[in-house]
Amino acid sequence: MEFLFLFAAAFLAGLIDAVAGGGGLIQVPALFSAYPNHPPATLIGTTKVASFAGTFNAALRYGRTVRIYWSATAPAVVAAFACSMAGAYALTLVPAEPLRKLLPFVLGVLLIYTLARKDLGTEHAPTLSGSAERWVALLGGGAIGFYDGIFGPGTGSFLMILFVRVFGYDFLHAAASTKLVNLSTNLAAMLLLASKGHIWWQLGLVMAVGNVLGSQVGSRLALKHGSRFVRKVFLVVVTALIAKTAWDAFVR
Repeated sequence: MEFLFLFAAAFLAGLIDAVAGGGGLIQVPALFSAYPNHPPATLIGTTKVASFAGTFNAALRYGRTVRIYWSATAPAVVAAFACSMAGAYALTLVPAEPLRKLLPFVLGVLLIYTLARKDLGTEHAPTLSGSAERWVALLGGGAIGFYDGIFGPGTGSFLMILFVRVFGYDFLHAAASTKLVNLSTNLAAMLLLASKGHIWWQLGLVMAVGNVLGSQVGSRLALKHGSRFVRKVFLVVVTALIAKTAWDAFVR
């Protein structure tokens, strides 16, 4: 029954992640609630298997349809990979509790800003170029990559904000770049945690199937309905994430 429940959670997480990011806030709590006595590093490592599979599928679908702007995306991918591996290593050594308590406040700021800027992400108008773009991509990708390695939930939403707010992408192009960066963070964390024996492969593969199926549905919806649809889903997801993370951090 636990495997069936987590398959369904992974499907929903993959669907939401493919559209606007934030699927980890469904997948990670579901796994922790199903197996509360398992080591956190093992549970996080298991979610990375599912997330990698779903993100890989979404990245393929976006890559076939949406232009990828590699000048910002490639440096972010490289930095995110390296820093996610460092974050995953830190996960095996230190607790992630401080990050869990800070997360709802950070998401709240992102939500207020996105609501205040009603045109944010509706038009594709890149704002950076050259060395400035590369350095921002390296720093932003590295910081978010480290967070994904050590904890993870909400990573897709943070990446969306990076590409929309900082680089000036519309939500659809931001979603495409986000998938590639998130793919690298998931792969790095999965490799590190697997080397430490922190992955439950049987469960991870079951959840991977659910995540892939969900990502197929989500990416199809995003590509069909465009940036305004992605923006609306993003606002709903971030609002839900604020409520969920605040409950987990301060009430539960």
